[in-house]
Amino acid sequence: MAIAAKLPEFNKEIAQRFMDSSNAMTGLPEFLGVRITHAEHGKIRAEMEVTSRLLTPIGNMHGGVLAALCDHVLGCVCYPHMKPGQWAATTEFKLNLLAPVKTGVVVAEAELIAMTKSTAVVRIDVTNEGRACCAAQGTVLVIDPKPKA
Repeated sequence: MAIAAKLPEFNKEIAQRFMDSSNAMTGLPEFLGVRITHAEHGKIRAEMEVTSRLLTPIGNMHGGVLAALCDHVLGCVCYPHMKPGQWAATTEFKLNLLAPVKTGVVVAEAELIAMTKSTAVVRIDVTNEGRACCAAQGTVLVIDPKPKA
């Protein structure tokens, strides 16, 4: 269910940078193979190929991989609505694993439910080959840059 939220202004340039850099991410997103494929006002979509290195010994994608994907898009959806220099810190999130993932591509769609100057609440739906496999919601703290001494 879409919730019409009043959100801060959307910066298209920041959103475009996420999509341009999605193949050059570092750290955990790079290891997982996360790619930002779409961004618009209050929404972002990321895709991740299911590979053998992300599976448990019984052949399902590890729940921690889906949690990491959700945590990543939870912050990413906020940046185009934040002031330059601010950063998003996840303070909490909850997820429900709905179905096992074995092959294909997972798609995470994050939507800002609410955003103030200091916090944001985000809903994330993850699908695998068109089937719901994970639902999550989390809160982000919007942190201002430290003043230079």
